[in-house]
Amino acid sequence: MSRTPPAPTPVATDLNSRHAAIALGLSLPADVVLYLLLPMYADQFGVTLAEAGMLLAANRLVRIAGYGWVAHFYARHGDRLTCTIAVVAAAFCGLGYATLSGFWALLPLRLVWGLCFAALNLSTQSLATAELVGAARRNGRSRALIATGPVLALPLGALLAHWAGPRAIFGILAVFSLLAVLAARRLPSLPHGAGQKPVRRFKRPNTLDAWSFMEGLTLDGLFIVGLSYLGKDLMPGGAVIVAGALMALRYLAEILLSPVGGHMAERFGAERLLVSLSLATAIALVGFGLGWLWSCAALIVVLRALQLPLLPPIVARRTPGPGRVQALAARSVWRDIGAGTGPLLAGLLLPVVAPPWLYGTCAVLLAVAALACVRKASAPPAEAARTTG
Repeated sequence: MSRTPPAPTPVATDLNSRHAAIALGLSLPADVVLYLLLPMYADQFGVTLAEAGMLLAANRLVRIAGYGWVAHFYARHGDRLTCTIAVVAAAFCGLGYATLSGFWALLPLRLVWGLCFAALNLSTQSLATAELVGAARRNGRSRALIATGPVLALPLGALLAHWAGPRAIFGILAVFSLLAVLAARRLPSLPHGAGQKPVRRFKRPNTLDAWSFMEGLTLDGLFIVGLSYLGKDLMPGGAVIVAGALMALRYLAEILLSPVGGHMAERFGAERLLVSLSLATAIALVGFGLGWLWSCAALIVVLRALQLPLLPPIVARRTPGPGRVQALAARSVWRDIGAGTGPLLAGLLLPVVAPPWLYGTCAVLLAVAALACVRKASAPPAEAARTTG
C-alpha cells in the first residue's frame, strides 16, 4: 500500500511551496530567454522562423501527451525525487541551447524541458494548494518567487545577445539551473495518494479548460512571439533590448502583482476576478494588434500577473481530495495546448496576416471564454461538480 502524506501544518505548507517555487524559478530562465532570442536570431541557431515557432511550441505540445504520465510519476514518487530529476535535466537543456544548432538538434532539448517544466509546475501548484485556507495567497507568493529568475535573466540575456551574440547566456543559465538541486532536495519525499495510472481517454473540455486554452494561446504563445517579431520590425537596432526589458517586466509584474492578485481573489472571489481581468486583457490585445505595441504590451503583462494565482485555487475548491493533482494537471494540459499552438500560429501567420485581424480574433475568443466562466461561476455546486471533468 502506498503511503499517504500526513496533513501539512500551515508553516510546513508555506515552506514546501517556497522551495518548489525556488526550484522552478532557477530552472525557468533558459526557457524564457530562448523565447526572446530564438525568433530574433533564428539564423544563428540554424533554423527558420517557422522552425523557431515549432521549437518554441514543442515543449508545450509534449506536455499534452506527457502530463498524465508526469502526474502519475509525481503521485507515486513525491516532490523531492521528481523535482531533482527535473532540475538536473533542465540544466542539460540550457547547455544544449548554448552549443547545438539546427532544428533536429534542438528539438529533443525542447521535449525534455517540456516534461521538466510539467513536473516542476505540478509540484508548485500541488504544494501551494495543499491547504485550501490561504491557497490563493500562497499561490500568489509562489508565482512571485518563480518569476524572480526570469526577471533577472531576460535583461542580462538581451544585453549579452546585443553585444556578444545569443549563445553565451545559456551557459550561464545552465549553472543556475544546477543550483536548483539545493531547493529540490528540501522538498517532501512522500508520495501523493495511490498514484493511479493516467486515464488516456480524451474528456470533453469544460469552461475552465476553454479559458485555459485561450489564455495559453494568446498570452503564452501569440503575444510573446509577436512581441519579439513585431518589435524587431519597429526597432531594428535595439529591439532585443526593448523586447527583453518588456519580457522582464512581465516577470517583474508577477513578483509585484501575483501576491496582489492572490489577496484580491481571497477578498472578491477568484472566479469573478478571473473574468474581469480576462475581459480587460482582451481589450489590451486589440490595441496590441492595432499597433500600440509597447504600451499595450505593458498593460498585458500587468493583467497576466494578476490572473496567474487565480486558477489553481478554483480547481482545488471544485476538486477536493486526491483528485486535486490530476485536476490541476488537466487544466495545465489545456493551457499547454493553447500555448503550444500559439507559437506555431505566430510563425506561420505573422508574416502573412495583418496583426489587427490576428490579435483581434484571439481577443474576441478570449472574451467569449471568460464570459462562459461567468455562467460556470454562477452554476449550482452540484452542476459544477459534474462538469469539472
